[in-house]
Amino acid sequence: METSLLQTQCFLEIRSSTQSGVLIIGMFQRVLPLPSGNWNDLVEHWCCHPDPFAKALRPRLDDCLLGDTFLLVNVVSVDETAVHEETVRQSDVKQLVQVESENNTIVCTRCRKLLGIVSSSDTIKFYITEVLVQPLTSKVLKRQIHERSWFVETVVAGRLKEFSTAQCSFRFCIQGHDGKTYILLWLLNSDSLLVRSHNDSNSDFARVDENAVKPESSHMLCEGNNAVKVLYLPCLNGRNKLVEEKWEKNISVHSMTLPVNTCLQLLLILASSTASLPPSLQNMNSFKVAFLKLD
Repeated sequence: METSLLQTQCFLEIRSSTQSGVLIIGMFQRVLPLPSGNWNDLVEHWCCHPDPFAKALRPRLDDCLLGDTFLLVNVVSVDETAVHEETVRQSDVKQLVQVESENNTIVCTRCRKLLGIVSSSDTIKFYITEVLVQPLTSKVLKRQIHERSWFVETVVAGRLKEFSTAQCSFRFCIQGHDGKTYILLWLLNSDSLLVRSHNDSNSDFARVDENAVKPESSHMLCEGNNAVKVLYLPCLNGRNKLVEEKWEKNISVHSMTLPVNTCLQLLLILASSTASLPPSLQNMNSFKVAFLKLD
């Protein structure tokens, strides 16, 4: 969501990123940013008396609160026919690490994909990788979703760039909503330029914009995309456990929580990017190298 939307009246439309079902249609009187996700951990260092911020920040009617990787909206704003609430089975709850996962989940009524969770009796948390936000008056989506992986890649890359600029955070633990860490990610560069040839039918840039000027057939047609360069380590099945434990104890490492399926999809996106690089550039020390394209 653009920062220009803050402190203004906004007609917005929120859609599932996997289907075209409209989840929310209405006017938000306030669109406000929330504090950083780990702000509450530092309160005890600020105050010598009981926590004055113990009360959770919740959106009122016509409010939209922006978190690191999620949106908070009032349950009254949600179209009941577009989403369905599912209760987490008790057998699953025992295996989950974070209390957040014990809350009921919100899924799309069309595709049954996880969109968010019910964080309280009057608040729904939608993950930014699962929904698309656009002005209600816009007839054409500014961010066309050619495919699901493209959407996840650009959204995550955009958040990494914002964190590095606003909070000087460069190391991230990508965690699932089940509380487990799936990826350790280190942002190296946020202004890289990724160039690939259109002549390769398997290239990410195989589609050419209809307004683009095509050179003569004797010339190779290329296109560049802004991207972020990252180092990463997968943490599936206990891999890189020692590094994971060190990062989780480091206060300079920022945690990003996403649905489990999205974490796994992001790992596949990173692995695909690594495989597309020359062998000599695929690794740096013990980390793997990848690029994530920006929108």
